[in-house]
Amino acid sequence: MSVAAAVPLFVASLAATLVSSLFFARRLDRLSERLGVSEGLHGILTALGADAPEISTAIAALVSSQSKIGVGVVVGSNVFNLAALLGLSALVAGHVRIHRHGLLLNGGVALAVTALAAALLLGAIDAPVATLLILAVLLPYVYVLSLRPGRIERLVPWRRIGRFLAVAVREEIQDLQTDETEPKASAADVAVLAISLAIVVLGSVGMVHTASDLGDRWGVSDLVTGTLVLAALTSLPNLLTAVRLALHGRGAAVVSEAFNSNSLNVVAGLAFPGLVLALGATSGLEQFAVWWLLGMTAFAVVLTYAEHGLRRPAGATVVVLYVAFAVVLATR
Repeated sequence: MSVAAAVPLFVASLAATLVSSLFFARRLDRLSERLGVSEGLHGILTALGADAPEISTAIAALVSSQSKIGVGVVVGSNVFNLAALLGLSALVAGHVRIHRHGLLLNGGVALAVTALAAALLLGAIDAPVATLLILAVLLPYVYVLSLRPGRIERLVPWRRIGRFLAVAVREEIQDLQTDETEPKASAADVAVLAISLAIVVLGSVGMVHTASDLGDRWGVSDLVTGTLVLAALTSLPNLLTAVRLALHGRGAAVVSEAFNSNSLNVVAGLAFPGLVLALGATSGLEQFAVWWLLGMTAFAVVLTYAEHGLRRPAGATVVVLYVAFAVVLATR
């Protein structure tokens, strides 16, 4: 494909994917209202809606046997999410506040899932084992978020753990609640949900193929194409949502979106596809990216815990870490 054809097709695919993801996320919100899910689960569905471009792009690349792009999109998106959703939100809003209970719950789950993803990509465990372990972390987490805080304390036999989980979920529910309510989904909304998801998938396929062609013509590696270019572009819906939440003082929702988005990217973009598709062997530079993601996740959790959130200097530090990451990948 010529550059004259590839560039407009890439731009059109990107625009279609991002616009459709906004429709998809909004209709997913309405569907959650129709189903009457808890505020905690509503937050996860919101993250899933914003993650649609990242996940579909990663899967499209893996299906096309372009594993470096597919893995790169997930790893790069997760690093970008930490910098943009946490760091940039703190720079824009001045202070992203969060209670420590909610941070430990969301951050702890995200760190565990990231560690398992690293083990999978580095070859320490295979895809079936990684998927089972990731689900063993995520399913209890989702179940806890679906419960009322009072019931959590009654169900968990260990009093301190039950109390901690109840407080963490209560804090998250309070922050996720807004005065805005979406109407319940109608049959038309479900149809729009399906159509918008189909467009997101088709747009992702178009982006993967055109980005790969352009990268080959311009001498850009698949690793850089996936980890830096596609990862950042497909994460834009997440970024816009996080900045809006931060400006409204809803720090816990920002942190929850960042960590939940990363966990969903791993399970839907790596673990599940890895059961039937080859993730490929990791090069030295890919291993660097995986270790950087794991270290940056741990750093973000510790830094946010120490400050009860993120202020501008801490946010700037997280952004600088991403810039360093991008420079290393782009210059090697």
